[in-house]
Amino acid sequence: MSADWPVNIGAAAARSGVSAKMVRHYESLGLLARVHRTDSGYRQYSETDLHILRFIKRSRDLGFSMAEIAELVSLWNNRRRTSAGVKRIAQQHADELSARIAEMQAMQRSLQHLIHCCHGDDRPDCPILDDLAGQA
Repeated sequence: MSADWPVNIGAAAARSGVSAKMVRHYESLGLLARVHRTDSGYRQYSETDLHILRFIKRSRDLGFSMAEIAELVSLWNNRRRTSAGVKRIAQQHADELSARIAEMQAMQRSLQHLIHCCHGDDRPDCPILDDLAGQA
């Protein structure tokens, strides 16, 4: 290893863009293998560990679940993998995002309709509150 490696958890967090708390969390979930420790118990992270942390961060940024990330990390580390398995996970996630977006757009349309129906004046009548109370 070069003189820059291994690094402590603070440096690993800074270089990967993942907080030290999340680094420990990912390690506890098994997403990151148990790292080497010094005789005094301090974690030491390798360049490979940082690549995995960046992989996890990018996966989280794309909204993958921890279970999906675990599967993706496993596939990434498996040189005998097929890209079909990776594509399946990504497609399923994209489909779930599309469904969530559609649900949120429906919520937005409902709210916009209720906002349009509300006079927003000094009167106590409010179709928004009536709808929320199930009285619409």
